[in-house]
Amino acid sequence: MNDSQIDKIAEIAEKVSAENNRRTRQSHTINSLLTERQQVLVKMCALAELESKDVSPAAVIHELQNFNQQLVDYTALGHFEIYERIVDGTERRGNIKLVADRVYPTISETTQLFVDFNDKYDGADEKDSLTSLYRDLSSIGEAMAERIESEDMLLREISDQLESPSKYL
Repeated sequence: MNDSQIDKIAEIAEKVSAENNRRTRQSHTINSLLTERQQVLVKMCALAELESKDVSPAAVIHELQNFNQQLVDYTALGHFEIYERIVDGTERRGNIKLVADRVYPTISETTQLFVDFNDKYDGADEKDSLTSLYRDLSSIGEAMAERIESEDMLLREISDQLESPSKYL
């Protein structure tokens, strides 16, 4: 084997290693997003449960703050780690782009609803600031259902390509 063949093999090995690292990172990000999403749903249910209980406004505000933080973390993780490549046009995988074009409008709309909810209730500090909380929380629940459906389509496509990259090369 000559030096040029060795260099070529080393170059290919480096590309394969980089691709494996990228796939591992993306797989980890998807798992993190799903974990964050589950935590949002748990916190949302805990907050919604308070409507039927006799609890102080302070207790509601505490749960609301926990929920908002989880909602922001989940939304940011999805945006900056998964959807950013789609938004900025750097996603090159055709099947992912097709699915993203179909589902991203819903993801974008729900992101805006989540941001608006967070902005409305960030700094809530008294009972009067909670008058429409449960109605707004119901809207967030509906938006989460829509987002999950759209998000799962995209995550399934990304996961399929992570598992079988050779069929997309």
